[in-house]
Amino acid sequence: MIIACPHCHALNRLPADRPLQDGRCGKCKHALFSGQPLELTAANFAAHAEKSELPLVLDFWASWCGPCRSFAPVFAAAAAELEPRFRFGKVDTEQQQSLAARFAIRSIPTIMLIHQGKVLAQQAGALPKAQFYQWLQRYS
Repeated sequence: MIIACPHCHALNRLPADRPLQDGRCGKCKHALFSGQPLELTAANFAAHAEKSELPLVLDFWASWCGPCRSFAPVFAAAAAELEPRFRFGKVDTEQQQSLAARFAIRSIPTIMLIHQGKVLAQQAGALPKAQFYQWLQRYS
């Protein structure tokens, strides 16, 4: 399985018989899973959304958005509990307007599930933890 490093964004190939959570980056030697959402930018987005083989859960958000701020702890908890089944990433729509435009983000927060560049699911609005986990379970 090919997994992008959350630190240096290098692509790493992990053997199928090895537990994913034990993986380390061959380039920077950091752990491949931190249990925290990544800050995604136009520069590192492709490594995680298109080249990595892990499903990527995205949170398109903005700092001024109240529902975005209230959903942030739920998203962070999911990253801590559900990695390495999914990779979790946050896209600040104010700072990364090209990514927001690419995915036609009209309301925030918008949650999206991408696997190897293909959008599998999209949800507008914040969800309570139980509903968010149910939404994710449909795709795991």
